Amino acid sequence: MEVSNSAITCITILMVLLCGSAAGIRKALKAQENGIGMAAMAPSSDEGICKSVVETHGYQCEEHTVTTGDGYILSMQRIPVGRSGGTPGTGTRPPVLLQHGLLMDAITWLLLPPEQSLAFVLSDNGYDVWLANSRGTKYSKGHTSLTPNDPAYWDWSWDELVAYDLPATIQYVYDQTGQKLHYVGHSQGTLIALAAFSKDEVLNMLRSAALLCPIAYMGQLTSPLAKIAADDFIAETVYWLGLDEFDPRGEAVVKLLKEICGKPGVDCSNLLTSFTGQNCCLNSSIVNMFLDHEPQPSATKNMVHLAQMIRQGTITMYDYYDVVENMKHYGQPTPPAYNMTGIPNDFPLFVSYGGADALADVNDVKLLLGSLKDHDGDKFVVQFRDDYAHADYVMAENAKQQVYDPLIAFFRLQ
Repeated sequence: MEVSNSAITCITILMVLLCGSAAGIRKALKAQENGIGMAAMAPSSDEGICKSVVETHGYQCEEHTVTTGDGYILSMQRIPVGRSGGTPGTGTRPPVLLQHGLLMDAITWLLLPPEQSLAFVLSDNGYDVWLANSRGTKYSKGHTSLTPNDPAYWDWSWDELVAYDLPATIQYVYDQTGQKLHYVGHSQGTLIALAAFSKDEVLNMLRSAALLCPIAYMGQLTSPLAKIAADDFIAETVYWLGLDEFDPRGEAVVKLLKEICGKPGVDCSNLLTSFTGQNCCLNSSIVNMFLDHEPQPSATKNMVHLAQMIRQGTITMYDYYDVVENMKHYGQPTPPAYNMTGIPNDFPLFVSYGGADALADVNDVKLLLGSLKDHDGDKFVVQFRDDYAHADYVMAENAKQQVYDPLIAFFRLQ
């Protein structure tokens, strides 16, 4: 079916808000003017991340897969040594696992030039780098019995990432390396880690964790787009209408975005700022890389779960809006909470958040920090970047100096 120009404009803007650059709007709109649809900007090759993004920069790379307890087959990549070489192998380089955020995949950590991308910087600093790809993303579409065309394939929210994806990937790296590992999460990658830590899970296989743009509470976020979508139950409406896969490149989501863009108070020409906050330090050249690979699909049920958090200001498991269903899944009429005070006080944490972030809002992060107020002082580093917004943490041209170097210094102490 033909998609209207206004709909293409809206989906283009969504891609830009995820990558964080107004230059992306210009590039994508220029493609639209030239008659180039979104499919033309999609990756033209089905090569894996190693061949398409890592080895092209002169790094060794290995493709791995891990199967979760509920049957999802996840892609992982390993960068065993830095570009200058070194000695790969068990016991010689501390392993670190990088977990991306919502609507992204492992390429999150590879978008910048090698001297600036966190995955490459860690590798060149002596770490055994592992990249995770959450279920449903391009390279993690496999399942032992389902296909992405089955509605049951998309019957999950971030609860399942906590219960299955995270422990499977951490266990795999632990088994492969024979060492405890460091963990780095961005956005949703911090949410699933915090939820697991609060239940004292996976910690026995970790040395420490770095949380960039930490998401636990979302009730005070300042993004007009996210607030309107949550308050109007847009994700729920789409879910109840039978859209199980939330694909930012798909026709149904294009129509959804067209509706959101027509809401009072949402100016799609300025969607970057209204969604992520004003990112300070992005170079427009990163957009070309971004548009080749992102955004990635998620489950609509996952989008519903996040909307519940925004409306309620709490961090709980998925709410089925039905006492019987909640009883069936949880043995109680309301979904259980993830208690952030349950995170062990002696587990080493590095937390970095930005004053301009409209998603990991300062006030919500302060709620999280309040839950961690009894954390051991020598195990807890909090960094605040007043000028950083949500995308800066993975795409800012000065992120290495401002965030990654302090993060690596923290890892070296653990």
